Amino acid sequence: MIKYLSSLASFTLIAIAFSAFTFLPAKPWKVDKAHSAVTFSINHLFTPVEGRFDQFDGRFVFDPENLSESEADFTIKVSSVNTQQQKRDTHLQSADFFNAAEYPEMRFQSTRFKKKKGEYVVYGNLTIRDVTKEIALPFKVLGVGPHPMMEGAQVMGIQAETTLLRSDFGVGTGSWAATMVVGDEVSVKINLEATTK
Repeated sequence: MIKYLSSLASFTLIAIAFSAFTFLPAKPWKVDKAHSAVTFSINHLFTPVEGRFDQFDGRFVFDPENLSESEADFTIKVSSVNTQQQKRDTHLQSADFFNAAEYPEMRFQSTRFKKKKGEYVVYGNLTIRDVTKEIALPFKVLGVGPHPMMEGAQVMGIQAETTLLRSDFGVGTGSWAATMVVGDEVSVKINLEATTK
């Protein structure tokens, strides 16, 4: 009987410890914008043209062992588009493309996280202009560890890549937009460095 009670007590303690571990809140991470980048590539005729958005911000809560409580909310300033060609950047901000005056931000809000084949996918709603669509954004965790320059903090690297269709969001108008002058597929790459402080 004593042996049975001892075993039962041990099992109970293990179950409590496991439950406490399982339901610990996922960690909040702050984006280190100085070491992060949002870039894209789209064809002009036959040639890929690359660009980036210089102003973005976000908050996310992420734990590989607690995906159910993980979440992300990310915004990009449309006026910060940078293709290293001022005339083109101004055109991209116009009503022909992003219409930055009326829709100054793009926003992604997560709905759920999943793990697939050693990597992750975050599903969520992407809003560009006045169109919101659900997308799947695959990403890799490049590494997690103590931050060498921030005592008590951790640092994490994330890389995400996906392809969007600009026509899905009404970006690009006029007869030229329906031809091969500007491609429909946009390759997007996001490199994020984040810290727990």
